[in-house]
Amino acid sequence: MKADRNKTIGCSEEEAAGYLARCVSLRAPAAAREVLDRTILGDTFAVLPLLPDGLADLAIVDPPYNLTRQYGAERFSRMTEAQYGDYTEKWLLLLLPKLKRNATVYVCCDWPSSQTISSVLGRHLKIQNRITWQREKGRGALRNWKNGMEDIWFATCSDDYVFHLEAVKQRRRVLAPYREDGRPKDWEQTPDGRFRDTCPSNFWDDISVPYWSMAENTPHPAQKPEKLLAKLILASSDPGAVVLDPFAGSGSAAVASKKLGRHFVSVEREAEYCAWAEKRLAAAASDPAIQGYEDGVFWERNTAARRSRKL
Repeated sequence: MKADRNKTIGCSEEEAAGYLARCVSLRAPAAAREVLDRTILGDTFAVLPLLPDGLADLAIVDPPYNLTRQYGAERFSRMTEAQYGDYTEKWLLLLLPKLKRNATVYVCCDWPSSQTISSVLGRHLKIQNRITWQREKGRGALRNWKNGMEDIWFATCSDDYVFHLEAVKQRRRVLAPYREDGRPKDWEQTPDGRFRDTCPSNFWDDISVPYWSMAENTPHPAQKPEKLLAKLILASSDPGAVVLDPFAGSGSAAVASKKLGRHFVSVEREAEYCAWAEKRLAAAASDPAIQGYEDGVFWERNTAARRSRKL
């Protein structure tokens, strides 16, 4: 039995069967209408060739990191750096034909695999930046620094790509307010304090990794926060665009896409994860809130927004 405050999403066997019935499995090439806004149950290396070319405006890729880890019924085993590079290139070459000519690709990784990922991406795409985001969770180590960071590589298919700066500004508390002619300069006085909307940088320190008291949390071992994905989606796609996630996990990218008015195509090989994703997508229809995103801006971690909702 879960504690009353434990909001971790799970499914009974009966529930899971119902949610899995909403998923699709591909055995032959599919048209866009057959996969749009659907969770596809299957291995991405088999599914990607069956998707229509030129489908997606944005790809958010969160592949298994080069670590030995159990994902549902499957175990991913650590490879050599060269092997992991080959693995990365294999899925990337399958992904590229599915993207539009002005599409953007974001790839998540940890620091040991970051250089390998960037090297492969650089051979096929135009790398625009590296985002580093701070995990407030992490295990300590007796003989090393605690690993509290992960990377996201930002790459595009061409120099013609979408980027909406105003959509991803961050609201930060002003600690040393500056005035000009007695009036606030570039900040605003609110009932909750003094705040400034700032341009986003490539270092994100406002992300909370999902945990047991957050409504988006699942038992997935490497779940990405909806807030993090919302930044990528709002910055690099227009409303109504198609977001492709070839390693969907528990469906965070699909859920964030739905909440933000985008279409999605998700591919995940673990049936249990697909059931969690469909349960989250069903809930998103009535609750489009994204923790930490409100009033069109991203709030600092642990800042109270207008409706006094902890972020």
